[in-house]
Amino acid sequence: MNFLQNNLIYCIPALGLVGIIVMMIKSAWINKQDAGDKNMQELAGYIADGAMAFLKAEWRVLSIFAVFTAALLAYSGTVTEIKGVPMHSSWIISISFIIGAVFSATAGYIGMKSATKANVRTTQAARTSLKQALKVSFTGGSVMGLGVAGLAVLGLGGLFIVFLKHFNVVLVNSVEMKTAIEVLTGFSLGAESIALFARVGGGIYTKAADVGADLVGKVEAGIPEDDVRNPATIADNVGDNVGDVAGMGADLFGSYVATILATMVLGQEINVKDNFGGMSPILLPMVICGLGIIFSIVGTWFVTIKDEKSNVQNALNLGNWSSIVITAVASFFIVKWMLPETLNLRGYEFSSINVFYAIIVGLVVGTIMSIITEYFTAMGKGPVNSIIQQSSTGHATNIIAGLSVGMKSTVIPILVLAGGIMASYHFAGLYGVAIAAAGMMATTAMQLAIDAFGPIADNAGGIAEMSQLPPEVRERTDNLDAVGNTTAATGKGFAIASAALTSLALFAAFVGIAGITAIDIYKAPVLAGLFVGGMIPFIFSALCIQAVGKAAMDMVQEVRRQFREIAGIMEYKAKPEYEKCVAISTKASIREMMMPGAIALITPVIVGFTFGPEVLGGLLAGVTVTGVLMGIFQSNAGGAWDNAKKSFEQGVMINGEMYYKKSEPHKASVTGDTVGDPFKDTSGPSMNILIKLMSIVSLVIAPYIAVKAIAGEHKQEVRKEIRIEQKTDSLGNIKTDTLINSIDTLSH
Repeated sequence: MNFLQNNLIYCIPALGLVGIIVMMIKSAWINKQDAGDKNMQELAGYIADGAMAFLKAEWRVLSIFAVFTAALLAYSGTVTEIKGVPMHSSWIISISFIIGAVFSATAGYIGMKSATKANVRTTQAARTSLKQALKVSFTGGSVMGLGVAGLAVLGLGGLFIVFLKHFNVVLVNSVEMKTAIEVLTGFSLGAESIALFARVGGGIYTKAADVGADLVGKVEAGIPEDDVRNPATIADNVGDNVGDVAGMGADLFGSYVATILATMVLGQEINVKDNFGGMSPILLPMVICGLGIIFSIVGTWFVTIKDEKSNVQNALNLGNWSSIVITAVASFFIVKWMLPETLNLRGYEFSSINVFYAIIVGLVVGTIMSIITEYFTAMGKGPVNSIIQQSSTGHATNIIAGLSVGMKSTVIPILVLAGGIMASYHFAGLYGVAIAAAGMMATTAMQLAIDAFGPIADNAGGIAEMSQLPPEVRERTDNLDAVGNTTAATGKGFAIASAALTSLALFAAFVGIAGITAIDIYKAPVLAGLFVGGMIPFIFSALCIQAVGKAAMDMVQEVRRQFREIAGIMEYKAKPEYEKCVAISTKASIREMMMPGAIALITPVIVGFTFGPEVLGGLLAGVTVTGVLMGIFQSNAGGAWDNAKKSFEQGVMINGEMYYKKSEPHKASVTGDTVGDPFKDTSGPSMNILIKLMSIVSLVIAPYIAVKAIAGEHKQEVRKEIRIEQKTDSLGNIKTDTLINSIDTLSH
C-alpha cells in the first residue's frame, strides 16, 4: 500500500496507456474483419480518402493558428511581473499548448480512421447477422472512446509529472505549484482550440453535403438517401466521419481535459495533511478518470445481443449503466483512501464522504440528461410522434412542431443541472461542483464508444444502399442507424451537461486567480458584459447555420449540374463526379470555420484587458447560460426532426391512415430534418466547446488582468488623521480633552 501511495502519480499516465493498448488491440481486430466485395471496398475507399483529405486541409490551416498562438503564449510566459505583481507562468506554456493541440487532433484522427475502417466491415457483417453487425460497429466506436480517454489521461498525467520535476515543486501551496498548474492550462487551451475548429469545420462539412444530397436527391429526383447515383452521397458519408466522429472525438477530449484541470486548480487551493504530500485533492480527478477507462472497458463486454429480435438500445444501455455503477462503487473506496476526513476551500468546510456524494451527483446528472435526451429524440416517443402527426398538414407545421419540441426539451435538463449544481456545492463547495463534473466525465470512453457507433452504422447503411445489397442487409443497418440517431443525441446531451459543470468549475478557478471575490451585476459594465455574453451563442450559431446554408446552395447547384450534364447517371450507365462535391464541402468548411472560432478566442481577451476581470466574469456568465440553453434546444430539435423522418421508413399512422416514404407527410418530414441538420450537427454541439473555450481563455489570462483588478480597487488613498486637544487652567491642570478624528480621501 505504501508503494502505491508513493507512486500513485505515476499510475495515472499508466492507466491512460492501458486504454491506448486496448484501443490498439480492438483496432487490429477491426482490420481483420471481412471488408466485403471489390465494389464495397471501392466505395469505402472514396469515403476514407475524402475524410483524410479534409483532415489534412484542416490541419494545414490550424497549424498556422497553433504556431501563432504558441508564440503569443511563449511571450506572455516571459513576463515575470506587472506593476510589481509577480506572474506565475513560463514560456513552456507554449509547448504545453502545442502538445494539447496535437493530442486533440490525434484523438479526432484515431476516431475517423477507426470509423472509416469499421463502416464497410459493418455492412459486410450485416449480411450475416444483426449481432455481428453490432459487434463490429460498436468495437469501431470503442476504438475512438478508448483512444480519446487514453490520450487525455496519458497527456495530462504525464505533463503534470514533467512540470512538477521541471519547476522543482516541493510544497502544494507554493509558487512553483501555481506555475506548474498555470503552464498545464496551456494543454487544455490547445485541446479546446482544436476541438472548436474540428467541431465547427466538421459540422459545416457534413451538413452542407447532407442538405445538398437530400434536397436534390430525395426531394427533387426521388431517389433513396444514399443512392450511388447521387453525386453528393460520398461527401455526405465523409461528413459523418469528419463531423460526428473526428469532431466529437476532439470535443470530448477537450471536455475531459478541461474538467480534470478545473478540479486540479481548485484542489491546489486546499491545504490538507494526507499520505500524498498534500496532493490528494489535485490527484483525485485524474485517478477517477484514469480508473474510469478501466471501468469503461469492462462496460464494453456487456454490449451484445442474442438474435435479430433483440433490442440494440437495451444492449448499449446495459454497457453504459455497468460502467457508471462500477465507477460509483469504486469512487467511494478511492475517496476514503485518498482524502483526509475534513477539507476546506475558501472558507467552506466539507468531509471526504461529501466529496463522494458530489461524484455521485455528477454521475446521476449525466445519466438523467441522457435519459431525458433519449425521450425527446427517440422514435416511438411522444415528442417525435407529435412532429410526425403535424407533418400531415404540411412543411410549416412540421417546422413549428420541431421548434416546440426543442424548446420544451430545455426545461427538465436545466432543472436537473441547477439541482446538480446546488447539490454538489452543498456537499463539497466549489470543489464539489468540479469533482461532480469529473465524475460525470469518468466514463467518457464508454459514452464516446456509444456515440461513435452511430455514424459508423449510418455509413454502413449508406454503403449497403450504394452497393445495392439485399433488403435484409439494409434493414439491419437501418436498425443500428435508428438507435445511432438516439445515441448521438444522448451523447450531445451528455456533452452539454458536462460542459455546464466544467465551465462553472473553470469559472470558480478564474475568480480565484483573477483576485475577485464577487461579481456585482448592479454595476453597469458588469451588466453590459452579461448581456454581451448572452448574445455570443446567438451570433455564433447564426454564423454556423449561415455557413451550412451557403455551402449547401453550392452543393445543390453542383448536384443539379451533374444530373443535367452527365448523361446516363440515372440509368447507372455513368459514374457521378463525387470528388467535386467533396471539394465543395472541404473548401466551405475550412473557409467558414474561422470567424466563429475567432469570436470564441478573441472576445475574452478584449473584454478582460479592456474592462477587467469582473466584467469578464459577467460575460462568461451570460455565455454559459445561453450557450447551454441553445445547445440543448438545437441538438434535441434536430434529433427529433431526424427520427421523425426516419419513422416514415417503417410506416407511421396519422389519423387512422398509414404513410410511408415518398408520401406528402414524409416530404414535410424531410424538410424538417433538413432544417434540423445544422441545428444538431453544427451549431448545437459547438455550444459546449464555445462556453468551455471562453472559460479556459479567461483562466489563462486571469493572472495578467488580475493586476488591473488590484489597481482598480486602490485608486483612492485614505488618510486618517487623529488630533487630541487639551485645555489647562492657570495652575496647569487638564481641564478638557477633545478627540478630533478626521478622514480625508485623496484620489491618485
